[in-house]
Amino acid sequence: MENGTVNGYEMDTPKNITIKGILSLLMESIDENNHSRSVISLGMGDPTAHSCFHTTHVAPEAVVDALQSGKFNGYAPTVGLPQTRRAIAEHLSRDLPYKLSSDDVFITSGCTQAIDVALAMLARPGANILLPRPGFPIYELCAAFRHLEVRHFDLLPEKGWEVDLDTIEALADQNTVAVVIINPGNPCGNVYSYQHLKKIAETAEKLKVLVIADEVYGHLVFGRNPFVPMGVFGSIVPVLTLGSLSKRWIVPGWRLGWFATSDPSGMFRNPKVVERIKKYFDILGGPATFIQAAVPGILELTDEVFFKKTINILRHSSDICFDGLKEIPCISCPYKPEGSMAMMMKLNLSLLEDISDDIDFCFKLAREELVIILPGTAVGLKNWLRITFAADPVALEEALGRVKSFCLRHSKQFES
Repeated sequence: MENGTVNGYEMDTPKNITIKGILSLLMESIDENNHSRSVISLGMGDPTAHSCFHTTHVAPEAVVDALQSGKFNGYAPTVGLPQTRRAIAEHLSRDLPYKLSSDDVFITSGCTQAIDVALAMLARPGANILLPRPGFPIYELCAAFRHLEVRHFDLLPEKGWEVDLDTIEALADQNTVAVVIINPGNPCGNVYSYQHLKKIAETAEKLKVLVIADEVYGHLVFGRNPFVPMGVFGSIVPVLTLGSLSKRWIVPGWRLGWFATSDPSGMFRNPKVVERIKKYFDILGGPATFIQAAVPGILELTDEVFFKKTINILRHSSDICFDGLKEIPCISCPYKPEGSMAMMMKLNLSLLEDISDDIDFCFKLAREELVIILPGTAVGLKNWLRITFAADPVALEEALGRVKSFCLRHSKQFES
């Protein structure tokens, strides 16, 4: 292999920016030996990096029980253990006006694999998919590998990051296979109302496209809108629901996700569709069998006290972040987060002396203040920033103080 070719065939690697890729570059730009302070990363949505977030005791106990039983050392069925599929179906059905069966649920290695499965199932020559901007860049990367054309619709910051439905109607055509909705929102921290989700479902039905509902932050809400699963509207439009244990149970490294078909009208029960999904899962490697076996106990025995504690921490840390940003003149946040673990903030470059764009801002901030924030370009919005507020309050306040110092140091000096 040379010059990017294999047996004379030119290998075309997608040029998409990834969150992990740009965060790695930001970390590499820091010379920690020349600083007495520690690095504070507010770039990755991994709450386990901070001491205030812990999973419930139920989770590791269920894993230990599964391991010690000696029953789960072999291969699981490629679509997942039957008891795991059944438990997740029952868990999701609690919030739906109909019941899912275990046949509607497929176990994946985290939500990222669920995204890849969804796009792989829908990809065909000439197809396109509608993705939110800003959004989660793994969708663009998966689409690039599947040769799916990406068309972006905007989320509207002045309307609480609601979907621009007019743009969706303008973008869709006979080759559009799906529209992706991330709720609660990553990277914006928004939570859609029942009414807005219903409008999305009705728009998708009108356009004859299904909805991929990314609900990895499901139930992690602390504002005026409750979490409403997109599957509630499955009788209007077919919905592929993607989720995982990662965020709500604070175990992202366990890589336990799911892909669920929410479709009371039965489109996904077509034998050919089911066979296609099952065949694709035959080539995938799912989560460890003993992790899957622990899921029924985790879902059944986790109490509301644990969930409320997590929500209270996120509410408090989001307040610290939103209030702290008000003290920084060159940064504005148009929307106070109501869910998930991240928020978007706009960078006013006209107030800064020697910062060319959001990427330049983030690299100089990392080198000078040892604070890692994600440039908005990585999620589709140039000259915005994404900050993850799922952090220890003390570290969050320290990081915001450093960002303020950085901005003051690089502020333009206006003559009075």
